[in-house]
Amino acid sequence: MNAQRGLKALEAEVVRELALTAHPRADWMVPRLHGGRPALDALVVGAGQSGLATAFALMRERVDNILVIDRAPEGQEGPWTTYARMPTLRSPKEQTGPDLDIPGLTFQAWYEAQHGAQAFTDLHLIPSVDWHNYLVWYRRVLGLPVRNGVAATAIAPGTLDDGGSCLLVTLSSGEVLATRKLVLATGQDGTGEWWMPEFVRALPADRRAHTCELAIDFERLRGKVVAVLGAGASAMDNAAVALEHGAEVHLFCRRRPTGVQRFRWLTFAGFMRHIGDMPDLWRWRMVGTILRAREGFPPDTYTRVMAHAERFTMHVERSWTDARMEDGRIRLETTRGPFVADFAICGTGIRQNLGLRPELASFADKVALWGDRFTPPPGEEDPLLAAFPYLGPDFALLEKVPGEAPWLADIHVFGIGSTLSFGPSGSSINAMNIAVPRLVAGVTRGLFAGDLGRHWQSLQDYDVKMLDLDWSRIETGER
Repeated sequence: MNAQRGLKALEAEVVRELALTAHPRADWMVPRLHGGRPALDALVVGAGQSGLATAFALMRERVDNILVIDRAPEGQEGPWTTYARMPTLRSPKEQTGPDLDIPGLTFQAWYEAQHGAQAFTDLHLIPSVDWHNYLVWYRRVLGLPVRNGVAATAIAPGTLDDGGSCLLVTLSSGEVLATRKLVLATGQDGTGEWWMPEFVRALPADRRAHTCELAIDFERLRGKVVAVLGAGASAMDNAAVALEHGAEVHLFCRRRPTGVQRFRWLTFAGFMRHIGDMPDLWRWRMVGTILRAREGFPPDTYTRVMAHAERFTMHVERSWTDARMEDGRIRLETTRGPFVADFAICGTGIRQNLGLRPELASFADKVALWGDRFTPPPGEEDPLLAAFPYLGPDFALLEKVPGEAPWLADIHVFGIGSTLSFGPSGSSINAMNIAVPRLVAGVTRGLFAGDLGRHWQSLQDYDVKMLDLDWSRIETGER
């Protein structure tokens, strides 16, 4: 089939579906100014899948005065063609997400338009590069307003020219944007950092890396001994790439792998839609259990590694306790004696720490964390969970001390940092069609509430006649 012709037909179908489901169509926002210059109604930081879906949902709600920014060059947003070293997604191919229930916007529709229905049937898992290309198409076909190559570096409260509140967001370009609402769709490390043990970080930069790094030169590792720390999917992905480049790989797991993937358990409507409404104790227990379990080895990734079994060894229940350079190599101290390697890779995930993010650092101490709002029962304490931001029902940051920073309510977190409060949300495809509408409803609720006075006046002034009455045919009480 002609892929170009198929896509053109699909794009026409998307236009029709959007037109058929465009209710309500009435514009309800009015331009606002800050310092005599136009202010945004919403700024979305991050043009990955979550940021793009958020922008689409806002525009569906007739909030058009928005901008999405991303620090990456155009076409390199998100992990899919950068540091996600996996050939396919983990999610089932039928799973929907950014489409937000518009059939023509689903990955399946996009894929079939180019390759045919049988090709999708034959597909096992979605290739990562195809998912990336789908998101590029999604951005284009929806006309989403994205500016690449800029990052948010600071956030502060401000005041609009008419007295309303806004946020002032400083960009890496030096420009300052005024916006009424801010959505941080900044992915995995958006409220913290990619973490590695300090003794590994202290090694020379050319001898160690984190799995999140874009520029690992795997070809340089050919014939070398590579030590990988971690029991999750990204650790195994990086082990696989190193093996494929001819390295000898040793993977160290603190715990014994089980092969159980608890993230698969939670993919049902009750949990994904309502875990954020449950009492704190149950959110702490249920989401905490899933977060502590980490992401297991996907079967395809394990198979990929075991294709090079002669150069691969897994060390279970063997943690690293220290590291140093010795005779030009890395000496790792472990719980079962030393190990010598040429290169170390940490697949150790992320840690929550708002103060490490430049755009959040100036007010991180004012943000309520789970540790500030919830005291777990004895024996259920977890300092890693306690460091998550405790979010309001609309994904907004809350004040640690009431009245100290009320403007935090205009900052909505839609990344890994929202997980303990809402389960899979800003960091997951499987909950996107539930989480994005909830987030956007919170944003539009705030925009509406901020304009109540104007809406009240508009109601008083409303005099659009539906018809002209023929008063000669109407009897009144007048004599």
